[in-house]
Amino acid sequence: MDDILTVSKLDKSFGDKKILDQVDLHVGRREIVGIIGRNGAGKTVLFKCICNLILPDSGSISCMAEKIGAIIEEPGFLPQYSGLHNLRYLAMLSGMRNVDFESLLTIVGLSDAGNKKVGKYSLGMKQRLGIAQAIMEKPDFLILDEPMNGLDNRGVEEIRQLLLNLQKKGVSILMASHNREDIEQLCCRTYQMDGGRIVR
Repeated sequence: MDDILTVSKLDKSFGDKKILDQVDLHVGRREIVGIIGRNGAGKTVLFKCICNLILPDSGSISCMAEKIGAIIEEPGFLPQYSGLHNLRYLAMLSGMRNVDFESLLTIVGLSDAGNKKVGKYSLGMKQRLGIAQAIMEKPDFLILDEPMNGLDNRGVEEIRQLLLNLQKKGVSILMASHNREDIEQLCCRTYQMDGGRIVR
């Protein structure tokens, strides 16, 4: 299979603490690949390296995606503005035009909350808005760090279906979750991470 992402022998330390230790993984095109592991296993640091937010100490990352959308840790938005305003502002910063914001909010289940200030959003609503931001530029590769965080059962099912629909449209997805059910229902392949290493 043609891979959209290949990570090889990736190492990262902060001071004396090794966070990533010889990490190898790959994501094929149109695959949903999962990483499962406890908090502190190294998943978020790995995702930040893939997105060029931090530099690894050694190893290589080859990403063939044209556009990447990502949620890493809790999505950050301007709380004094509405969800719709936040998306419009982010689109302006990215130079995007002709975005159908209303449809985007409907897709992620926020059609009734677009004009509500983000400061009044629940954690689950912020997560939905984060997913809207991640898919706004129509990426061919999504990197999602705990995308179901804060969602109720209905929200989890809606976002699972959204991710499966994106996969059918050709989007490749790398996601981390502590929920084995998310991984089992969505993922073509799964890596288990512990202590900065891929252990299975």
